[in-house]
Amino acid sequence: MACMKLGSKVDAFQRHGQAWFCTTGLPSDIVVEVGEMSFHLHKFPLLSRSGVLERLIAKASEEGEEGCSISLPDIPGGAKTFELVAKFCYGVKLELTASNVVYLRCAAEHLEMTEEYGEGNLIMQTEVFLNQIVLKNWKDSLKALQSCDDVLPRAEELHITKRCIESLAVKACTDPNLFGWPVMEHGGPMQSPGGSVLWNGISTGAIPNNSSSDWWYEDVSTLSLPLYKRLVSVMEPRGVKQEIIAGSLTFYAKKYLPGLNRRQAASESSTRLEPVAMGAPPSEEDQKLLLEEIDRLLPMHKGIISTKVLFGLLRTAMILRASPSTISNLERRIGMQLDQATLEDLLMPNFSYSMETLYNVDCVQRILEHFLAMDQATGGASPCSIDDGQLMGSPSLTPITMVAKLIDGYLAEVAPDVNLKLPKFQSLAASIPDYARPLDDGLYRSIDIYLKSHPWLSESDREQLCRLMDCQKLSLEACTHAAQNERLPLRIIVQVLFFEQLQLRTSIAGCFLVSDNLEGGSRQLRSGLAGSNEGGWTTAVRENQVLKVGMDSMRLRVSELEKECSNMKQEIEKLGRVKAGSSTWGNVSKKFGFKLKSQMCSAQEGSISQQNNGSEKLEKAKGGNHKKKASKEE
Repeated sequence: MACMKLGSKVDAFQRHGQAWFCTTGLPSDIVVEVGEMSFHLHKFPLLSRSGVLERLIAKASEEGEEGCSISLPDIPGGAKTFELVAKFCYGVKLELTASNVVYLRCAAEHLEMTEEYGEGNLIMQTEVFLNQIVLKNWKDSLKALQSCDDVLPRAEELHITKRCIESLAVKACTDPNLFGWPVMEHGGPMQSPGGSVLWNGISTGAIPNNSSSDWWYEDVSTLSLPLYKRLVSVMEPRGVKQEIIAGSLTFYAKKYLPGLNRRQAASESSTRLEPVAMGAPPSEEDQKLLLEEIDRLLPMHKGIISTKVLFGLLRTAMILRASPSTISNLERRIGMQLDQATLEDLLMPNFSYSMETLYNVDCVQRILEHFLAMDQATGGASPCSIDDGQLMGSPSLTPITMVAKLIDGYLAEVAPDVNLKLPKFQSLAASIPDYARPLDDGLYRSIDIYLKSHPWLSESDREQLCRLMDCQKLSLEACTHAAQNERLPLRIIVQVLFFEQLQLRTSIAGCFLVSDNLEGGSRQLRSGLAGSNEGGWTTAVRENQVLKVGMDSMRLRVSELEKECSNMKQEIEKLGRVKAGSSTWGNVSKKFGFKLKSQMCSAQEGSISQQNNGSEKLEKAKGGNHKKKASKEE
């Protein structure tokens, strides 16, 4: 830390209890009271340097009291600062440092220690030290700014606080390698002003590694909230990037809000950015005020602060009962980047006194609404503007698809809560647009868990809940599970069976096409590469056999499903739900709201029969060729 020495005389001040004495050989003729401390001094050194002391001493002398005594109750810095002022008046050796220069400058102004009362008076000496040494160094400027807290009104009048903040802001937005000294004092090796590493004061010529943009985070976190707030407000107009300011705000919040560090993994933050323990944490009221100020200082932009930190701030705001505007702003910030959240982030406990549900589902609902509103405002894709074939590959749908998957996972986690009401579950599930879910397997899983945890739901409520999912968007595995799920309503099971059968028929048709292509390719291989590529022909035959085995298993599954469907048709006929004189399966399809046309099934059956006939003809042709070859050999 830089310093400037003043005076040349030997220190002649001695302290006895609550009193200071100047042992110059002459008896003291004045007592100066500063707080609980008394200074037994001499009139001439004091009045020759200070206009205020000159008037006070003259006034006390006119009163004619034997023991002249004056009081200085409002001197900035108190008794400790006046001790240094007295030593300066006597010409005793003392050091100006970044820690005491602000106090001395304010005290000198208070006592009117101008050049009229002696050349090189204290006002001039402190101003020179401030401007030429302290404000040109990062650490010294920071120490001077910290000391402004105790004498803030007088420091504001003298513009010391403003000058220190301006100095720090300029250095924070400048490449630290250009001025070197602040970075070396931050914890790195000693450097010369040119940037080379110093060893015992001698330049080694080695250039240290470049410092990152967060080198000043820890230093400014030692400032009080009012001064830190002013410093951050000045930095952005000076050119500091918003991401860097947000990083500093995050560091400051983690240092004074203990709740932010409880759920943070150690691997996610570097050792340098780990906040330092500061003993006892601030009171809840102070933490609440700090959190609200952090929210006001954070820029409202996407991605400048991690989603995990935002969730931590929101969770802490709910615990501390922060203002509704603070909670709403944090929810809006999270909604802007909800696609970057994890399931663990969403699982926020319910801190309300009512404790209706285990997790705060209402908060997640509001966050999701903010995300959907932002997605719509930024031109998010909709079913009207995109084809079904592009749903999976469209880059614009990636964030909303990720959010849909995230919400389905969240629904599965909160579904076991017996206090979670059906309307709240439905509202959250229905908030996701249909086009955002390529598959409804996740939604089906959450619905199944909810039905299992709420067995008392009526049949109508079950049907209403199951209408949230689209049976056509269930995978084959999900259809197989749903067809055997006793918790689902009968109407939904019939729909699932129908679409499962349709998927199997489509898969079989596709397998036949693949098989025909393989057979066509095998003929070309036999005609063009006979005897030269026997290994490739063997592989093609094996693949063909595997496909035939798969088709056989699919045929068995289709026959089983047809038997199940016929049994269900009979049960439905017994219940009298089908009108007489009409096609049974046609009425069932109309009653259960199948939107696919029956011609699709008939067309697929026709294609399958044509493919079967074609395969039989090929087998007969193969048999004829073998017979001709055998007769020629004989």
